[in-house]
Amino acid sequence: MNRIHMLFLIVLTTFLMGSSFAIGKIGLAFASPLLLAGLRFLLAGIIMAVLVRWLRQPHPSVWRDWGKMALIGAFQTAGVMGCVFISLRTITAGESSILTFTNPLLVVVFGTCFVGMRYRWYQWIGVLLGLIGVSITVGAQLQWKIGLVFGLASAVSWATATLLVKRWGGDLNTWVLSAYQMLAGGILLLLGSVLFEQPSFVWNGTSIMILLWLSLLSSIVQFAGWYYVLQNSDPGKTSAFLFLAPFFGVLTGWLLLGEPLYPSLITGGVCILVGIYLVNRQVQAPGQNNGGTPADHQR
Repeated sequence: MNRIHMLFLIVLTTFLMGSSFAIGKIGLAFASPLLLAGLRFLLAGIIMAVLVRWLRQPHPSVWRDWGKMALIGAFQTAGVMGCVFISLRTITAGESSILTFTNPLLVVVFGTCFVGMRYRWYQWIGVLLGLIGVSITVGAQLQWKIGLVFGLASAVSWATATLLVKRWGGDLNTWVLSAYQMLAGGILLLLGSVLFEQPSFVWNGTSIMILLWLSLLSSIVQFAGWYYVLQNSDPGKTSAFLFLAPFFGVLTGWLLLGEPLYPSLITGGVCILVGIYLVNRQVQAPGQNNGGTPADHQR
């Protein structure tokens, strides 16, 4: 695949990551947040699980590895997407996407504090810029909204999942891990829907199309495309393009939902985008992949 085709895949996959926030917010008009998120990943997880079985991908042989995948799913899918969909009830899709995609910045902080990982000076500049961006985006709000807390919580959960994948992912097949962590997360989200909300879903053509978009395009197609790009390019350089995802989140929120582009949102968002770029822009040693695995980027 030539460079133009590879760039197209990068733009497509990051667009699917970012646009899922606006599509998800539209979906909340038809469904309760945890139920919508749970159905999305239950469907995506079942399809992926069938595919990896059909393709005879290596599955774990010990229960401990299945437990690892379930724990990753609890953070990567249930924690992240549960918080995202709840946040969308009170904040814009653009704000939610920006806050959620601060996770690479938190990975640097958590990795240093809890795992003993070491990062380069420009990555720390990226973290600083990102924190400034969050302060501008959140601090400029005239009214504190609970959605801001859930938006930041989704980033914390994602960063935690990323570190778990970095620790355990090497022993697990990437496709199998992705399938079953989505399935586990989807089941947990449905359980959370029963326990913490009044589950509701209005079944019509629009709601079904939204569910299919989120499950098939924004989960399976997006993952497969991103995984292909990482396999066939420099993962460190490719991961730097993750800054496009929150950009598309803000853009689609504006185009599809008419969300206003406040100066604070634009200024804070630009700082965060630059921070994400710097954090992921790595010169890697042979065999090193600090950009994370495809399972880290399934939004």
